[in-house]
Amino acid sequence: MATTSDLRNGAFLRFNNELVVIEEYIHRTPGNLRAFYQVKMRSVKTGKIIENRFRSGEEITLVKLDFRKLQYIYRDDTNLVCMDVDSGEQIYVGEKLFGNGGKFLKEGMDVNVAFEEDVPVIAEIPFFVELEITYTEPAIKGDTVNNVLKAATVETGATVNVPLFIDTGEKIRIDTRTGEYMERVK
Repeated sequence: MATTSDLRNGAFLRFNNELVVIEEYIHRTPGNLRAFYQVKMRSVKTGKIIENRFRSGEEITLVKLDFRKLQYIYRDDTNLVCMDVDSGEQIYVGEKLFGNGGKFLKEGMDVNVAFEEDVPVIAEIPFFVELEITYTEPAIKGDTVNNVLKAATVETGATVNVPLFIDTGEKIRIDTRTGEYMERVK
């Protein structure tokens, strides 16, 4: 069993029967009182921030997650079907685990998925992806004075705001965490 001295940023633990990741922790020793750890945790399931105070030396339940690299194959209702590259096994991962970045997934893209006892609990896609624009309105000549953005649809069906000089058929780099256009890819 682990104790509070084993706390680290990014560690996973079971707190109130919920899987949480430690965002920040501070060891405090106020005056003549007992030492404690002030811990800020994020719930993996809901994304809520939870703060708690643990006594120094208190037992905690650290959770070991198995991270695997999978290849995204296709979308199936509310699940994304991924393949384990080593074994060839198809694994259904809930679309919610990918968050807003899931709309930028392209077939054949590698993703990282964390498993707790063969159940996917966390899914991460690359921070930056390169996608081709399938549709965007043409720019109007002389409208490039301002930093104006227009909507563009990429090959995955997601919509991204891009500068006016971007045209249909061009490849762009997108930040999947924010969904923003980064740059044009040559």
